[in-house]
Amino acid sequence: MATSERNNKILLDLVQQPGNNLCADCGAPDPDWASYTLGVFVCLNCSGMHRNLPAVSKVKSIRLDHWEDSLVEFMQEKGNSAAKAIFEKCVPVFFYQPQQKDCIVLKDQWIRAKYERREFTGENIYFQKVYSAELFEATLWKKGKDSKQFFKSTFLLSQKDFTLRYFIKEDSKVPKAVINMKDLNAVFQPEKIGHATGLQISYVDDERSKNLFVYHEDGQVIVSFFNAIRATRLAYLLKKNPTLQEKDLKHQLTAHCLKEGYMEKTGPTQREPFKKRWFTLCSMNRKLLYFKSPLDATELGAVFIGTESHGYSVSETSSRNARGSRWCCGISLETPERQFVFMCEQEQEQSEWIMAFRKVISQPMTPEDYSNEANLRRGK
Repeated sequence: MATSERNNKILLDLVQQPGNNLCADCGAPDPDWASYTLGVFVCLNCSGMHRNLPAVSKVKSIRLDHWEDSLVEFMQEKGNSAAKAIFEKCVPVFFYQPQQKDCIVLKDQWIRAKYERREFTGENIYFQKVYSAELFEATLWKKGKDSKQFFKSTFLLSQKDFTLRYFIKEDSKVPKAVINMKDLNAVFQPEKIGHATGLQISYVDDERSKNLFVYHEDGQVIVSFFNAIRATRLAYLLKKNPTLQEKDLKHQLTAHCLKEGYMEKTGPTQREPFKKRWFTLCSMNRKLLYFKSPLDATELGAVFIGTESHGYSVSETSSRNARGSRWCCGISLETPERQFVFMCEQEQEQSEWIMAFRKVISQPMTPEDYSNEANLRRGK
């Protein structure tokens, strides 16, 4: 067997081993690239980000490129588990570790933080101090409430009183809003916002859900702001739940919505005309929110989703019950108060929504969920 073939076979065997069989950076299965300077196996997408760090990482395909004996020996000595022990030695609980489906800016900044800035090796705790500082300030571009334009705004996170304030004028001493950490959530939405670093911040004000849409040209700035939000949320939750440990609260720091997209809905009597609305379903607060459009600042309405034992269920419904709707794939959501009827354009959307509803319905309710349900009922 030729040396080149033998080396490629060794690499293909190495990448099957536990730890190496998932991308070192995003967890994607069956990575077929490797950094021969860091000793890690990575997926195609992450290999492209490694190419942007030529001083730190150099990559090759383990299937297509020629590998010298010395590089193969290096990969045998290293590997993903050994690299993680070095480069992920001190990752704070609040720092978001992206997965395969996460957006590019999160993965890019995770790779830069690990290998370029070496934030988690234990050599330098500067960045952890920045994220967890009592005050964290960032100037971001924020979408206007009633316009498509973005304007510069200053955001100030405080771990002293667990708030996020933002100011729409540089010299303003009075914030436009003071947002409590209790109900705050942040999630990257680049496609929705139309910017590669687009971040959506959601919160509750006067029992209504509101959204802020922001971005920054520098990926490090927006991801640092995102992780500072998570650090502040963690500090808030630790004070609220003193008996719990950091790792127990990790899943509550920020959360992706289970499902979002357009559906049509009708009113309580089901005789009202169907109207197209943008819906968002989040398992963290068990609410189905609806807006006129994806970039609306304030919800039009909300539906709490409880458990089956409390009278909540979801099923397909006939399009014959949807007079006036342009779409034909119906969903019936039963709550203790009323039946909601939604219409989807396609069967796949209908199936995905039903699956998402059932996932929330199957989750046990927490004491806070009961409080949210009572508050939502009082607000109607």
